[in-house]
Amino acid sequence: MSIFVVLVLGALFVLWWSGRDAQPSPSSASPASEKALSPVIEARQLRLGLNIAADSALHAAAVKFAEQVGERSAGRLQVLVFPDQQLGSDDQMLEMARNGTLDLVLTPTAKLSSAIPAMQYADLPFYFSSREELYAMLDGEPGRLLLSKLTAIDLVGLTFWENGFKQFTANTPIRHPEDFARLRIRTMKSRIIADQFEKLGAKAIPIDFHATYKALADGAVDGQENPLVAIVGMRFHEVQKHLTLSNHAYLAYVFSVSKSVFESLPPDLREIIQRTAQELTVWERAETLRREARLIETIRAAGVTIHTLTPEERLEFKNALAPTADKFGFEVGYDLLMKTDELRYPRQEVAAPGSRRVSPLVMGVDADFSMRSAQGGGAIYRGVQLAVEEINAGGGLLGVPLRVIGRDHATSSQIGRQNLEHFAAVPSLLGVVGGVQTAVIMDEIEDIHRLKIPFLIPWGTGQSLTEHGLRPSYTFRIAVTDNLAAPFLLERALRASPHVVVLLERSAWGRSNHDALKPLIDKLPAGQVDIEWFNVGDAGTETKVHVLAEGRAGAMILIANVLESQKIVQTMARQEKPLPIFAHVALTGGDFWTNTQVALKRVDLRFVQSILMADADTHPGLRKFVQRYRERYSLQGDEMIPSLIASVHAYDLTHLLARAVRQAGSADRIAVRNALEALRFHSGVLRDYKSPFTADRHDALERAQLRLARFDARGRIVAAE
Repeated sequence: MSIFVVLVLGALFVLWWSGRDAQPSPSSASPASEKALSPVIEARQLRLGLNIAADSALHAAAVKFAEQVGERSAGRLQVLVFPDQQLGSDDQMLEMARNGTLDLVLTPTAKLSSAIPAMQYADLPFYFSSREELYAMLDGEPGRLLLSKLTAIDLVGLTFWENGFKQFTANTPIRHPEDFARLRIRTMKSRIIADQFEKLGAKAIPIDFHATYKALADGAVDGQENPLVAIVGMRFHEVQKHLTLSNHAYLAYVFSVSKSVFESLPPDLREIIQRTAQELTVWERAETLRREARLIETIRAAGVTIHTLTPEERLEFKNALAPTADKFGFEVGYDLLMKTDELRYPRQEVAAPGSRRVSPLVMGVDADFSMRSAQGGGAIYRGVQLAVEEINAGGGLLGVPLRVIGRDHATSSQIGRQNLEHFAAVPSLLGVVGGVQTAVIMDEIEDIHRLKIPFLIPWGTGQSLTEHGLRPSYTFRIAVTDNLAAPFLLERALRASPHVVVLLERSAWGRSNHDALKPLIDKLPAGQVDIEWFNVGDAGTETKVHVLAEGRAGAMILIANVLESQKIVQTMARQEKPLPIFAHVALTGGDFWTNTQVALKRVDLRFVQSILMADADTHPGLRKFVQRYRERYSLQGDEMIPSLIASVHAYDLTHLLARAVRQAGSADRIAVRNALEALRFHSGVLRDYKSPFTADRHDALERAQLRLARFDARGRIVAAE
């Protein structure tokens, strides 16, 4: 055997033997060897951006967040914190987070309010009774409602951190509302904040934050509002003589994560991010408060006079600024305001025998305050609110004040039924006012009668809401019903064209209108009126509109909710020859004009109403109502009242119920129901009601009230004929 062969065989033997040693048996593998063999997990880096400096409580909390997320994820997540706008301005970081190029962001609510107006919630002046109450709201259901709205701009809201409560500074003492008279106050660009100071008699002057020191030093403005950290950080205390510790509003920071980034993470890492941010909320707030004690001493050492508002002084400001929340109800959201009110006053209890305390009588409002008909729900609430305030100004009912409580059903029948159970458990409940949706009220009918609640309907138009066969009936209505509106629209459409198409949404409301139209159409020559149906949310509706516009019809009757009406009108505007549209009342229950004003330049849209603003010129009752409404909600000039008919109908219904209580001499709901059927006369805003309801008729609006209306170039509802 050659030496070469021996060497080769030897090498092969060595390789075999070493390979044999390198293959441990399953039984002999140790945990250490398994760990050595497992792949190394590379950390996922997340960037967190914020506008505040590195020595702030917000930054300290952000650093803690990064540390804890790293620990809890066992190194799978690494959060890098970028303070002091290192990644860009608030607006730039917000846009980066929305498109997924920034992972996490802490944003002042003011910077979010242009996209999400509800974020002005914490800016409502003197709205919260204490720091603790505000925290309870932000950490509870109102806060969850607010955070959920961020999904609309591709963010996931985690929690609310803070930069502190806002305080007043000025060169004169601020202790009472009248102390602001004629002062020039620097504000950020915000309608709510400007309105706050104007209500106090001051002039609000919007000035960039970084230019505020110079404006104060030069005397261009007399005062401003900000948290203590901003007052000291920007040296405002060096050019102001007085500080008032008012805690009147709150500079919240929304901690959010990019939706696309969040959804790319496994569930356990999402949970770590969410839980850590929420758990650190308490620490961040406490740290802000701890630092504020030191800031106050810095301000005092500069020679500034410091005054803390007494409870009595706070009440003065609270009363002076109380209308602000309702004025901005549509912007902030009545869903938030209603939920806040509910949590503040969870249940009305009956006063104990012999007690001097008097529980108010309660009017409930069960409506959509958050979804497609939120404007209609808010308008209904305002109508009830105005009536209740007038009733209380006249001494209340049976010597007892009246209070209105709203609950949001968000277009859900299930939630609506739960709301009725809640209202029925309130011992002092007189009745409930319903919202816009026929379908929701229809599903509530049996509960309304089982619970024996007088139920007032200012909008729902379906015939079955009062013609349901249940006796005695507890539903009473002032609304543009389908058996009035549908024939009215058919008559007007046939004046415009001998061939008409009716486009109905496939729903209980659509079927109600069909039932009202079918007997009339059957009497007409065959083919003069065609009926077409569409499904809500169906993408094929656009094609259907195109086919109808190309057909023989010269006019369309539209029965659709506000969102579908928008889509159909926008589609019609794209047709070569758009058909004139005669629509039911539903589209005025939302902000229809804002979303369709361009399309309306090509589409002749007319719709049914029961009352118009122009009627105030000849109608003293409406003129008084409009004047009171404008004062209460601070409308300017000829600014349009949102969903006027909803407010007027709800207002008249509330006064009719109050008249029934007086006539019955009792707040017992059965007695009140009976009295509603026996009312003789009431002078309302819509009309003078002579026997508005009887045992056989629970609808108080008549055909004579129907008007054909349109939007003018500014979005106001005006007469169309």
